[in-house]
Amino acid sequence: MTDQPIMSKRAPKPVGPYPHAKRVGNLLFLSGVGPRKPDSTEIPGVTLDGDGNIASYDIEAQCRSCFDNVLVVIEDSGAKVSDIADIQIFLTNIKDDFQTMNKVFAEYFAGPPESGKPNPTRTTVEVTALPATICVEAKVIVQISPR
Repeated sequence: MTDQPIMSKRAPKPVGPYPHAKRVGNLLFLSGVGPRKPDSTEIPGVTLDGDGNIASYDIEAQCRSCFDNVLVVIEDSGAKVSDIADIQIFLTNIKDDFQTMNKVFAEYFAGPPESGKPNPTRTTVEVTALPATICVEAKVIVQISPR
């Protein structure tokens, strides 16, 4: 079985030496996807203090941007969003942000089969920090339908 690294022209550039996704057989593994805007270092909803630390943030704006980036990488990989099998969500403040993330997640991913949404399995964990000044990141696995 060979693997195929994939880079999306519409997603933010990775912050390290890795592809946006890698296809292995009929599985697509996305690298961690954050909310950064494409072709920019801008992170939606984040205000930094004079030392470059997060002074305030809007988790809903970050989740929407993060999930938009996930959709772009999947589409640019030639896969369908409806084939998402599993999503892992990393939050830096689960106590304050879980409810909002969960609401936005449902808009993007949860629903009955007729909705066209994948309704994947999900794990959400709190982490001490994420790269740059982001407060949410997603790790996604897609099972690609045979063509």
